[in-house]
Amino acid sequence: MYAPERQREIVSLARAVGRVDVRGLAQCLEVTQETVRRDLTTLEQAGLLRRVHGGAIPAERLDLEPPVAEREGRMMAEKERIATAALDELPDGGSVVLDAGTTTVRLAQLLPTDRELTVVTHALPVASLLAPRPNVTVHLLGGVVRTRTLAAVGDWARESLGSLFVDVAFLGTNGLSADHGLTTPDLAEATVKRALVERSRRTVVLADHMKIGRRDFAHVCPLASVDAVITDTGLSDALATEVEAAGPTVVRA
Repeated sequence: MYAPERQREIVSLARAVGRVDVRGLAQCLEVTQETVRRDLTTLEQAGLLRRVHGGAIPAERLDLEPPVAEREGRMMAEKERIATAALDELPDGGSVVLDAGTTTVRLAQLLPTDRELTVVTHALPVASLLAPRPNVTVHLLGGVVRTRTLAAVGDWARESLGSLFVDVAFLGTNGLSADHGLTTPDLAEATVKRALVERSRRTVVLADHMKIGRRDFAHVCPLASVDAVITDTGLSDALATEVEAAGPTVVRA
């Protein structure tokens, strides 16, 4: 197989499954890992792929932030395990932040009914889910609602957080890497997420393994500001070690 044919196959695989890894490609294409790395570099330079730790993702994934309804059906089993593991991070009482995101919505659904909790959120799905709960006091931050995430962003949301200090913040993220920390496609949402981290004693990030090693447009915070990352068992040992070296504990549920 010539290089152009091999590279077309790599792009097709990446688009079909969302991510490719060097070792798997080398075995599939019957070439060395160094050959695969050269192909990935060529494809990245052509704007077709984006290199991440151990492999690559399609470049179009960096420019597209799917709406909430589309993301809800993705990696449901992994999100269930992540949200269940996150329950161990809840305070016995006290206050938590629930960020926008499909995994944080699942955490909201799993919140216990036998303890009093104060929940601060800028996510409309989280607020509407928890508002009827008698044991939960919901503080909904105001702002401009982003249609893709149904999260309130802007100065109103950020300034409202200035008078609060919560026990634990549960954050979602689009990208997480040792070098660039937490990232997201939208600047306004990144600003609110950063404020959530700053106004919390402890920060726990909920992210499936496809988001780890990825970098998006807007920086939220370094991993040194994060206490724990809860992900799934699809995360490699090498990448888990790299993330932990940057600061947070990694839990693979």
